[in-house]
Amino acid sequence: MPLSGFRILDLTRIISGPFCTSLLADMGAEVIKIETPGEGDPVRAQGVIRDGLSWYFANYNRNKKSVTLDLYSEEGKAVLRRLIAECDVIVENYRPGVMQKMGLGDEALKALKPDIIHCSINGFGTTGPYRDRPAFDFIAQAMSGFMSLNGAESQPPMRAGPPISDLVAGMNGALGIVAALLRRERTGQGDSVSVSLLGSMIGLLSFQASNYFADGRLPARTGNDHGIASPYGLFETADGQVAIAPSNDAVYHKLLDALELSELRADPRFATNADRMRNRGAITEAIQTRTRQHTSAHWIERLNRFGVPCGQVLNLQEVFEDPQVQDQRMAIDVPHGGHGDVRMLGFPIKFAQAEARPVQAAPALGADTRDVLLRFGFAQEDIRGLQERGVI
Repeated sequence: MPLSGFRILDLTRIISGPFCTSLLADMGAEVIKIETPGEGDPVRAQGVIRDGLSWYFANYNRNKKSVTLDLYSEEGKAVLRRLIAECDVIVENYRPGVMQKMGLGDEALKALKPDIIHCSINGFGTTGPYRDRPAFDFIAQAMSGFMSLNGAESQPPMRAGPPISDLVAGMNGALGIVAALLRRERTGQGDSVSVSLLGSMIGLLSFQASNYFADGRLPARTGNDHGIASPYGLFETADGQVAIAPSNDAVYHKLLDALELSELRADPRFATNADRMRNRGAITEAIQTRTRQHTSAHWIERLNRFGVPCGQVLNLQEVFEDPQVQDQRMAIDVPHGGHGDVRMLGFPIKFAQAEARPVQAAPALGADTRDVLLRFGFAQEDIRGLQERGVI
């Protein structure tokens, strides 16, 4: 696996950090998840619980080891320092400054492991006037401008359903860690990587931000229509709707061929994309007059044959029954001991040399504490003492 041989110390919980470290674990890194004794990651008690197991937790914490450690105690911090000294990367999603208060700021981390890579996933960044504010996905979606672009123009701003800022921050964290590891291979130097939910969402603003920078005009919400291309969106068929995305003139003309609407080429209202944007309602109705005449399946087959990107809006059952999704193994069953098989999301990046996939179920709370501490040089009697004192 690409990250085999690298060891990650995971101090994260909820979504952004665990998603980051799950990506690293799926690619072969050894991930040691530190959890509070008797409590663990709050996600263990969230989502649908089956036979005492949160499938939500299982999805984001597969391929990891769980070590319980009381980080409020001095003994617990001492154990943590010994673990850090043997790891390549430490990942945490505390508020900025918490690591410093624990005596584990960047200088202290370097003293323990000179080439350590420290990744902080936070709400607003490690500097600036908002650095100490609490943040969750909804807040990042709102404050980044992302929500202002989502939804129909006549409706209030709309959040995306999945916790997208947590997920994108997690991906950015994993990317930053891999880049830092690559540089360390070249230079021998560690690094400190900071990823924020706010910055990650702003990084997704795409052409809306570019257009705003260019002309200073605030973009309107366009619902399922595209902000800079027409026709584009959901079109009614005889039995539902089909998503059609002709993003340039060449594909637009393929669409006209597929729909047998060649007469629209001569209509001055639709001569250019700018013309079609000004007359979006008219071009949409002209297309829908034709698409309503046949089923969605008919149009999906025909449009694909003509090279026009299209597809249906699928619910989750339809997604995971789709033959392409099944071919790409985007839903997989992972044995979880007494809990049976747990279905979870597959890994979206495909490597030719080795498949990134779960090889180990999400751990029970503290399942690996003793084994990990033994591997890190703790004596049996020391481990018994830590357990008796509630440190582990």
